[in-house]
Amino acid sequence: MPINITMPALSPTMEEGNLSKWLVKEGDKVSPGDVIAEIETDKATMEVEAVDEGTVAKLVVPAGTEGVKVNALIAVLAAEGEDASAAAKNGGAAPAKADAPKAEAPKAEAPTSPSDGGGRAAGAGGGEPAAATPTPAGRPAGPPHKGEGEGRTFASPLARRIAKDAGVDVSAVTGTGPHGRVVKADVDAAIAGGGAKAAPAAKAPAGAPAAAAPTAKAMSDEQVLKLFEEGSYELVPHDNMRKTIARRLVEAKTTIPHFYLTLDCELDALLALRTQINAAAPVKKTDKGEAPAYKLSVNDMVIKAMAMALKAVPDANASWTESAMVKHKHADVGVAVSIPGGLITPIIRRADEKTLSTISNEMKDLASRARSRKLKPEEYQGGTTAVSNLGMFGIKDFAAVINPPHATILAVGAGEERAVVKNGEIKIATIMSVTLSTDHRAVDGALGAELLVAFKRLIENPMGMLV
Repeated sequence: MPINITMPALSPTMEEGNLSKWLVKEGDKVSPGDVIAEIETDKATMEVEAVDEGTVAKLVVPAGTEGVKVNALIAVLAAEGEDASAAAKNGGAAPAKADAPKAEAPKAEAPTSPSDGGGRAAGAGGGEPAAATPTPAGRPAGPPHKGEGEGRTFASPLARRIAKDAGVDVSAVTGTGPHGRVVKADVDAAIAGGGAKAAPAAKAPAGAPAAAAPTAKAMSDEQVLKLFEEGSYELVPHDNMRKTIARRLVEAKTTIPHFYLTLDCELDALLALRTQINAAAPVKKTDKGEAPAYKLSVNDMVIKAMAMALKAVPDANASWTESAMVKHKHADVGVAVSIPGGLITPIIRRADEKTLSTISNEMKDLASRARSRKLKPEEYQGGTTAVSNLGMFGIKDFAAVINPPHATILAVGAGEERAVVKNGEIKIATIMSVTLSTDHRAVDGALGAELLVAFKRLIENPMGMLV
C-alpha cells in the first residue's frame, strides 16, 4: 500500500512552508531516520526525516515550491515489495476522492469569484504549489485548460489573492502552470510588466445605498505603484519571514497596549570588569590556532542583568493571557539578531542561572546558526522577555516592539561619553540609555519602573552578576 508523505508541521504555529530541496530522488530507498528534504519555514531551514521504510515512488511537490500547506501531500513511498509505478499512481488517491465533490463546487460560482477559501478543498490551500496538486482518481488528468468550465480562469488561490490585491484581472494573465493554470509567478510577472488588465470595479445595483468607504485602510499595491514612474522600480516578492514579521508586528502594535520607560545607566564599572574578565580568559586550541575560551561583550552582560532583574522582580516575569497571568519560574531572554531579510530572536534559556562566559559562547553559536537559518523552533520560540541592542550602530535610544508572548522588551542604545553631575561637579562618564517597553496589561508603570531600576543597579554594580 502506498505511503503518503505530507508537509510536516515543524512548529506549533506553522501553517505552510517552502520545500527548498529534495535530498532523495525517485527510485531511492529510504529508511526511518534518513534525511529526505529541507523545509524552509518563516525563520529557519529544517531537515525532514523519513518515518517509514520504502522506495521513493513519486516526488509530488517539486523542489523550490513555496507556500506548501501543512499536511499537503509532498511525496509517495512504495512499501517493501510494492511496485513503485503503481504506488506513484495510487498514492494520495483516497484523500483526493474525498475532496473531489468540493473541487466541483466552484462551477456554480461567478467566473471571476476568488477562491481564497474554497480552493483549499483541492489541496492548494492559501499557498502555491498548484503545480503539485495530485490528480484525483476518476477525474480527467489535471484541471481544465484556461477558458474551460463556463469561462472560468483556473488559478491558484494565492495567485488570485495577489491579483485581487493588485487590481489585476487574473483572466488577462497567461498561466504557465499545469494545463495553463495561473500561478503566483505569473501574477508577479504581470504586475512587474505593467501589462495586465486591471479588474473593473463592480457596480452597485441601481438604487442600492452606497457602501461606506473605510476610513483607515492601507493603500493597495496598485495605488502604491501608481505613485511611481513605470520602470523606476523593481518588485521583490515578500518571503515567508517578511510576511510573518509584518503580521506579528501589526498584531503586537494593535493588540498590546505598549508603555515605555527610559533611564540612563553608567557603564564605566561594567566596562572595567569586562576588560578584566576577558584578560583572564584561558586559552584553548582551535582549528585556527589558539584563541580565548570566551570574549564577553557588553550585550552578554546586558542579557545577564536583564535575567537577574526579572528574578529580582518576579511579578514582571510574566505573560498575559485572557484567562490568567502566566508567571514564569525561569528568566529566558530572547536576543534580537538581524539576518538577511529580517530578524529572529534566539533565546538564552535560564539566563539568570548561567555564567557570563556561558551566555557569551551560547549567544555566538545561536547568532551564527540564526544567520544561516539553522535554528530549531524551540531555540527561537517562547522566552519570557527580549533584548534589542542597536548600540553598535550608534543609536542613542529607541523603543522596541514587544514580541508576544513576552510582556517586556529592553531596547539598548550606544554607550557614549557624556557630561554628568556628581557631587556638584561635572564629570565625564560612559552612559547607556535603555528603554523598557511593557505590556501594560501584565506589567504596569510602577512594576516596569521597579524592573528597570533593578536592571540599572546590576549594570552599575556588575560584580553582583558574578556572585
